[in-house]
Amino acid sequence: MASTTLPRVRSAKAGESFNIVVNWSDDTAPSDINLAGWIKTGSEVLAPLKRPGIFATAAVGEHGSMIYWGDPDGDLAIDAVHLHRLAQEQEEFTSTELAEWQERLGISNAEAASVLGIAVSTFSLYKAGSDIPAAVAIACRASLRDPVIVQARLRPSKSIGRPRRMSLI
Repeated sequence: MASTTLPRVRSAKAGESFNIVVNWSDDTAPSDINLAGWIKTGSEVLAPLKRPGIFATAAVGEHGSMIYWGDPDGDLAIDAVHLHRLAQEQEEFTSTELAEWQERLGISNAEAASVLGIAVSTFSLYKAGSDIPAAVAIACRASLRDPVIVQARLRPSKSIGRPRRMSLI
């Protein structure tokens, strides 16, 4: 079984609009992460973070395993794993990643477009470099984590045109 290194936070600086800039211990590029959605959906436990004075007090927890506000043993904290996932989900989804998604699933343009609920021409535009909407990025990333998403939507396309010539070798 391959070992996985957990993300660790080296430093963090709270900014405006619930953004926090995180420097990772593995020296990868810093992440500017928006935590507004996490705070809004985190029940009343996270409500104090809606106050700029509280949010500005972000600190790195023990061994870079989390960012916390106030008491390091309190509820106002996010672990480095979830923080890293938020950073990844907020990154732009590129045409290269879309092509890699398609290749990894082994599906045609028509099948990929069908799974995503878009026209083949739109899928082709995305692969050619047009901006990819967040909904498409979310669907692609989620389907890699949970193959059932694609399995439930995929309808393999039938070959169109002449059959391929079979080799007699």
